[in-house]
Amino acid sequence: MVNTSVIDNPLLIGQGLPPFDKIEPAQIVPAITGLLSDLEIQLTELENNITPTWSDLVESLTGIEERLGWTWGIVGHLMGVKNSPELRAAYETVQPQVVGFISRFSQSKPIYEGFKALRDSTQWQSLQPAQKRIVSASIRDAELSGVSLEGEKKERFNNIQLELAELSTKFSNNVLDATKAFKMKLTQPEEIDGLPPSLLGLAAQTARSEGEENATPEDGPWVITLDFPSYFPFMKYSANRDLREKIYKASISRASGGEWDNNPLIERILELRQEQSRLLGYKTYAEVSLARKMAASVEEVEQLLEELRQVSYEAAKEDLELIKAFAGIDDLKHWDIAYWSEKQREAKFNFTAEELRPYFPLPRVLEGLFTLAERIFGVTITAADGSAPVWAEGVRYFEIRDEKAHPIANFYLDPYSRPAEKRGGAWMDVCIGRAKIGDEIRLPVAYLVCNQTPPVDGKPSLMTFDEVTTLFHEFGHGLQHMLTRVDYPGAAGINNVEWDAVELPSQFMENWCYDRPTLMNMAKHYETGETLPEHYYQKLLAARNYMSGSGMLRQLHFSFLDLELHHRYQPGGGETPSEVRERIARSTTVISPLEEDAFLCSFGHIFSGGYAAGYYSYKWAEVLSADAFAAFEEAGLDDEEAVKEVGYRFRDTVLGLGGSLHPMEVFKEFRGREPDTEPLLRHSGLLQNA
Repeated sequence: MVNTSVIDNPLLIGQGLPPFDKIEPAQIVPAITGLLSDLEIQLTELENNITPTWSDLVESLTGIEERLGWTWGIVGHLMGVKNSPELRAAYETVQPQVVGFISRFSQSKPIYEGFKALRDSTQWQSLQPAQKRIVSASIRDAELSGVSLEGEKKERFNNIQLELAELSTKFSNNVLDATKAFKMKLTQPEEIDGLPPSLLGLAAQTARSEGEENATPEDGPWVITLDFPSYFPFMKYSANRDLREKIYKASISRASGGEWDNNPLIERILELRQEQSRLLGYKTYAEVSLARKMAASVEEVEQLLEELRQVSYEAAKEDLELIKAFAGIDDLKHWDIAYWSEKQREAKFNFTAEELRPYFPLPRVLEGLFTLAERIFGVTITAADGSAPVWAEGVRYFEIRDEKAHPIANFYLDPYSRPAEKRGGAWMDVCIGRAKIGDEIRLPVAYLVCNQTPPVDGKPSLMTFDEVTTLFHEFGHGLQHMLTRVDYPGAAGINNVEWDAVELPSQFMENWCYDRPTLMNMAKHYETGETLPEHYYQKLLAARNYMSGSGMLRQLHFSFLDLELHHRYQPGGGETPSEVRERIARSTTVISPLEEDAFLCSFGHIFSGGYAAGYYSYKWAEVLSADAFAAFEEAGLDDEEAVKEVGYRFRDTVLGLGGSLHPMEVFKEFRGREPDTEPLLRHSGLLQNA
């Protein structure tokens, strides 16, 4: 009997743009169940008829991977941007089946042997570098997925995979729920002392969504949440020290107790990762992680981190002493740092971050970003709203064309915070990857997701400068996905790019926020159209490296902690993960974390994201990105022809080559040499302390 509900299910279309207007949580279980059944048949047939050639083996496998990736990718995307109890329940129902199929797929001995046979065949020499990289990576990934394990070891490995996937999802959901659960209602004038109009507008809007129908920015009530666009401005501007303490402690203790306690999940995740690593023949999970990365060893990573730590630690100590002196408070608390550093920055550079918001309305920022993309990469970007279904109000759709006006890519932009259903942070994800199918090129499509302040009281979204740089960052990831010239899905865009090199284009794009033509083109007052006054531009440049030592040290703290937990920490040993953090903090913070600080319980990057034993990648790639931008500085940023020449070279190498070559080879193709740390230290204003 034919299951018509499966045939009519929009999650089973398997190609093209997702029909978000037709997808419902109730369709997920039948779609995934039916799809996995079909793919199991295809996989078994392939295993029984292995022919070690590119077309018969690699292209057939890619078809299976992409078929699952299309459907499961949509579900995963909606978990991040449209989370709901119904969606969670469906996701958790089918996740074990998906993980089981992926384990079965990645541990297939016939396919593994087929890849090795292809590597040893006469066809090997005729393959392109991208094809060889894909085959080599497939062999390595199969080995890291336990293809060589037998019997009980294999069964145990797969059970660990399943449990880790479930723990990761639960960790993420706990953080989302704990963030969503905290609300601080303010009703008195003294409670909002110092808060800027933008935050009062957002807080009143939040209050209205909580049932306070008459809430206004002027008279309240106002609701502050732990969502970043609410929490961060409150910490920077609230003159009420007691309330800053309250919300700070709520933030650092998120998901650390009660029904959303992530502490036992952290212990279990670390324990399972270590056990899994030993099953694979590695001593630690960090070694497993680095097997897929650009860095050769933990020691090499720690050497770079330590070089940066020595420079930034002294600078961060100096930052703290200057703030103490400015505030006139020797016993400065954690909840004072953001407030007094903002006050000091305002005094030192004579402007506030809030003053700049009116000059950065999202529509104008997008126009400036797109003009930059045309200036340095030769591509034009135009709105295509209405030509693709979207998942929420405010989501937009755009088209990218090359110099000859040929369409080359599309992307969605989901810019606004929606704390009830959307996880925090910002990210780029793949919707559709580039591929050559017959004589046709399938064009890539990206998801760009941010969490900036939404439009309030009839005004457009007025962005902080930090939100502007975040948008540029995610757009950089999107460019690597969308401007790829590689036609093989396994190495197109960000696919097969070592994780510690994948932040290169995103961090590179942030530098352009300080480029005069770029900034002045997008910084236009939302009411008057006035360009950002020159004195503000000069102040932005002067303030660029304000507390840069503290900022770098914070990233290094996370990086060292991540490596320590995945390389030296012993589950069930003499230290708990939080005690490991305390120890690492002694040399990577200049003001020790509070006893109740449970930051690890919301450290989604390493416990529910892809950065486990890889958080250092941000700093590793920042060395690459700073050096890449230095190529434009050396050519002359005021020489448009030189900028275009270097820009096209960056487009054709870093963005175009994707995962078709090792990232060091790609970097050398662009820069003509290996990377140097000098530009990063110079851009950070730390070179004189080195």
